[in-house]
Amino acid sequence: MTTDGNHESMLRASLPSKSSGLSYWHRTTRSFKYLNHNQNEPLPASTTYAIIGSGLSGSLVAYNLLQQGIPGKDILILEAREAVSGSTGRNAGHCRPDAFRNFSSYKAIHGSEQALKIVDTEEKNLKLLTDFIKQNDIQCDLNLTTTFDVCMAQDAVDDEESNIKDFMAAGGSLAKFGIQCWYGAEAESRSRNKGAVAAYEWPSASLHPARFVQWVLNYNIDRGVQLWTHCPVTDVASQGSAVRLQTSHGLVTADKVIHCTNAYAGALLQQMTMEKLTPFAIQVASIIPPAEASGANFFANTMAIKDNGSMFYGFAQMPSDGTVIVSVGRPAGKGVQAEESQTQEVANEIVQRMQKVFGTEGQPTRHGEGIDTTWTGLIAFTADRMPYVGEIEGSPGQYICAGFNGHGMANIFTCAKGIVDILANRPWETTQLPECYQYSAARLAKK
Repeated sequence: MTTDGNHESMLRASLPSKSSGLSYWHRTTRSFKYLNHNQNEPLPASTTYAIIGSGLSGSLVAYNLLQQGIPGKDILILEAREAVSGSTGRNAGHCRPDAFRNFSSYKAIHGSEQALKIVDTEEKNLKLLTDFIKQNDIQCDLNLTTTFDVCMAQDAVDDEESNIKDFMAAGGSLAKFGIQCWYGAEAESRSRNKGAVAAYEWPSASLHPARFVQWVLNYNIDRGVQLWTHCPVTDVASQGSAVRLQTSHGLVTADKVIHCTNAYAGALLQQMTMEKLTPFAIQVASIIPPAEASGANFFANTMAIKDNGSMFYGFAQMPSDGTVIVSVGRPAGKGVQAEESQTQEVANEIVQRMQKVFGTEGQPTRHGEGIDTTWTGLIAFTADRMPYVGEIEGSPGQYICAGFNGHGMANIFTCAKGIVDILANRPWETTQLPECYQYSAARLAKK
């Protein structure tokens, strides 16, 4: 967190830091051949489509443009750092639909109909993403499983039950989404969390996000898509029928520009004030597990362990090497510069909390077990808790697919296809996305 003296400077929109550390996802993919692609090469003077950001959104927007018949040579991806260095490469590896979770707040802001569409969209996204991975045999540590909200205190249970009540009253079906509720000893047994009061289970997945996106980038580049890394865009301006992008490598003009920069969108879009797009850092760690979570004791399910109703620990274990990824569900810092706000105190907290999960409190740790590395990832919160997808009014030729409120993996596969429909001048209805996802000046102006 920042001190009072430099608080305001930390909250100004800015470009990604060049010196950010490496996450587990980065550390395990250093051999990607396009990691620093074209970093010393001159930019083309013009392109048809310029995509800012090479993460999940940017790579999938390019992929969907190719599927629409756009030649690869007409698509340019611009990345400020190495490939997949932003939010995608710094997340917690979950593709976790909300199911009934947060339904009450979605209903309060957007109404029951839209809240149900949000639930449907995230469930659809899970199926489409995992089907895509399986159909293309993408080696990205996919674990198609179920997830648990594990409630360790009654206030956490009360919050879950309130959301379920509102969800069902609006016409939602627990059976349709495979939601099961467990209590007492059954909750403890199924979630493997001693002392659990209740556990709520539904279909979910985890995966290695960098490996997935690197596969998509490989696919795109093999078909002519151009990628420039270490090429931050410093200014974007719509001028007549073209959009001018000033970069560290010089000027490039494009017919259409898609902002796929999530928490960093405010650096180039002045209307994305801190009130409208707020970056928060969440600390994440990779842990080498003890015997109690290794081999036959592997945790096949993902979890959000809720010690109370206001925070949680995210948990997913990677099938390939057994590494446990743990995220702490409370802000570690605010503003884009908080990307490097991880602390040893929180790392120690993660270790202690996982010892409770593993049942190893007070036991000695073998050399090589415990914290592997820790990092922070940026979550971009919008004022109404929905992503911004669509054409940017008042900025001709500019579009946005960003602001995912910590639900990027649960939304981007469908949103990337949706924004390409909008780029092709198709009506919003063709995207099949909730109307509350659509970007508009009126939506941005709401308090």
